[in-house]
Formats: sequence, C-alpha cells, structure tokens
Amino acid sequence: MQNKITNLLRLALLSLLLQFAPIAHAHTPLKITLAAPGPGSFSYLPIDLIKKIGADRAEGVDLEVRYFGGGPLAASEMLKGNNDFAALGMSALASLYVEGKDVKSIVSISRAPTYVLSVRSELQPYIKTVADLKGHVIGVHSSGKNNKSTSRQLVEFMLQRAGISPDSANFLSAGQSFMEQRAAIMSGSIDALMGEEPFSSRLAEAGLVYILADLHNEKMARQALGGPFLYVQIATRSDLLQQQPEKVKRMVAIMRRVLYWIASNKPDEIARMLHGNDQAALLDSKQLLARNKSVFSPDGIFRRQEVTTTERFFLYLSKNDPKVRNLRLTDFIDARYAGWRE
Repeated sequence: MQNKITNLLRLALLSLLLQFAPIAHAHTPLKITLAAPGPGSFSYLPIDLIKKIGADRAEGVDLEVRYFGGGPLAASEMLKGNNDFAALGMSALASLYVEGKDVKSIVSISRAPTYVLSVRSELQPYIKTVADLKGHVIGVHSSGKNNKSTSRQLVEFMLQRAGISPDSANFLSAGQSFMEQRAAIMSGSIDALMGEEPFSSRLAEAGLVYILADLHNEKMARQALGGPFLYVQIATRSDLLQQQPEKVKRMVAIMRRVLYWIASNKPDEIARMLHGNDQAALLDSKQLLARNKSVFSPDGIFRRQEVTTTERFFLYLSKNDPKVRNLRLTDFIDARYAGWRE
C-alpha cells in the first residue's frame, strides 16, 4: 500500500513537471536594451525605477538600461542598432526625424519639460530676465547645431520669445551628471545652465546658482510654452516595429506598469524604492516628488493637447527651416500599444 501511494505521488510529481516544463521554456525572459540619459536625472526617474520595482520581469523581459550623456547620444546608439529603444525628449526626436532618421515614438513618459534655467550666483546683479542672457555662455546637454538636445531647444525658444536671437548666445555642452555641471559652473566656463533636477536644486543650495525659470512649475511652463508639453518618450526604429513587434509591445507595457506604480504610490515610497537608505538622495527625491510628481504621465497614453503644444513649440523654433513647415508629430508617433486620448 505504501509503495502504491509512493508511486502515485511520483507520477503526480512527474505530471506536474511535464505540465510546467514547456511554460518555463516559453517564459524565458525576452532580452531588450534601452539607451537613456542618466542615471539620476529626475526627468528620467521612471527609467531608473524599471529594475527597482521589477517591471521588466513582470512583463517577461530581461531589460538592460544603458546610460548616455544625453538624449541625442542615446538615440544615436538606438539608430545604429546597438540598442532596441531610446529615451529622449520628443522635440529632440523631431529634430532627428526632420533630418531623415528612421524614428518612431511609442509611449509617453512626462507631461512637462522638467528643466530649470539657472545662472551663476555672481551674475545676479546683471542677469534678471531671459533677455539678459544675450552674449552669455549657456550650458546645455548637447551644444551641436544638428541633433539639438531638448535643453538647447528650450533655451532657444525662450530667447526667441524674449525677442533675442539664439545666435546672440553661446552654447556649451555641460554634461548630464551633477559633477560635470558643477565643474562647469565653478570654473566659469558657463554663465547659465538649462539643467535638470535634482542637480539644479543642489547647485542652488550650495550657493553656486540662482533660479531664473523653473519649468517644473505648471504655471511657469504654460507661460513659457503655451500648454502641457510632451517631453520624455521612448522611441525605436521602423524595422524593429515591423520585425520584432513583441519587443515594442512589452517595452510599452513595462513603461505603463512603472507609470501606474508612480501614480499610485506616495513620494516617500517612490524615493525609498529608488535610493534605499541613502538619506541625502532620499531627501532630494522626496522633496522633488512632493512638488512635481504630476509631471509624469499616469499611463503612457499620448494626449492630443500635449502633442499639439510640443508640435507648436518645435515649429516655432524651426520656422526658418523649409523641411519643418509641414511637419506633424503624428507622422512619427506609433500609438498602437500606448493609445491616444483627447
């Protein structure tokens, strides 16, 4: 009798093993690579959270995030085929599209340009408005005239709105890390900086800069840009969309999972997940999230008003470029997985 029971148990165990073996094989994680600016930038906080909360594993993906010194560099690596996806500003992606690059935006991440325009403290008596930046050196993520970073585009837009030609200011790459930006400010190689949080707040707290314009502030951003603004998004290539749609579907699902998680958790919990017991980083993140958590999309859906504002911004900025006149951002948005909303 005992042997019969033992044999039955063995058969039951073997049956279970045979039943789940194909499933385990089918659930071998899909390898995906994502190029992104960072790490540590508030604008790209959802990217930093992916591995922390296990959003990739939950979607059956083994995601590798590779960090670069700015969105255009991340996009360049994606376009070369070295990465599947890239995170960067929507208007920076528009610049690539205008230059004939094969880019497609697949999911929205943020609803405001999470930048701060700051100025070296010793220049406070002389620079009180954006117009006063004429003739000065402004630090941005990428200073090249081709494939401009969003930070440079924002400065040029604000200068034009203030009646100043962007050519009357000089632009210099100030890097993507706090140490690089701090060095640029302290050396005097830049007079102003279009930077991201938490770096700008740290520079201000250290007395190295003062804040001229904070685009995290909804009222200030609307005044500067005319409405909600689609900033960070995830892009890929048409060939990957066509040949490996499962990767695109899962990448969108990962980002939507992260954005849902951010929307449903308090700043303290988000900060703890990001930084563990690093008290200084925890404090920075909690303060920023308490003020600015709403800059992140709650669901990754493309919203018409955000797209319209961003399109208007890009067309105004590039009004002298004949290649841009008929541009519509919808030309390179593929929302089959993220969706649209009015």
